[in-house]
Amino acid sequence: MKAKAKAFAIRAHEGQKRKNSNAPYISHPIRVAERLENEGFSDELVSAGYLHDVAEDTDVEIDDIKREFGHDVAHIVAAHTEDKSKSWQERKQHTIDTLKNVEKEIKYLIIADKLDNLIGLEQDMKQQGEAIWKNFNAGYDQQLWYNQSIVKNMYAGLKEKDIPDYFREYEEVVQRVFG
Repeated sequence: MKAKAKAFAIRAHEGQKRKNSNAPYISHPIRVAERLENEGFSDELVSAGYLHDVAEDTDVEIDDIKREFGHDVAHIVAAHTEDKSKSWQERKQHTIDTLKNVEKEIKYLIIADKLDNLIGLEQDMKQQGEAIWKNFNAGYDQQLWYNQSIVKNMYAGLKEKDIPDYFREYEEVVQRVFG
């Protein structure tokens, strides 16, 4: 299942590039899935890691994912997929609200995704400085609010034993990037 999901995502994201670089977009979902796999999470969750941006950023729909990978994978991907018809603020508030009450597997995917994005942003800041903010739909202050809100809500409902180490890593990167 994981190899099929990776191949599916590679095809779906073909030709796409990361926001602040010429890196192939697929490098991001691969890193997210690898982080989830390194934690020992289920094949369904790792597969969702590969597929997490497919419905949001390509012409693939959740029903296509459900048909190819089953209900569980489609459910995880759908819970993390933003509605691009909404404003940036509405989409980010939805993610924050989702974190408060969603099952832990979806939290694991959301934070793995946000961590990888923020690590990339931190690297881009070192190379490009403050100019990177012009490439985003929201500037520094909004990104600060969003990332701090994620930190504030990501632990909701989790027992200490269920918190992966990369949640704390995300907190550390938020602190480094936003002070």
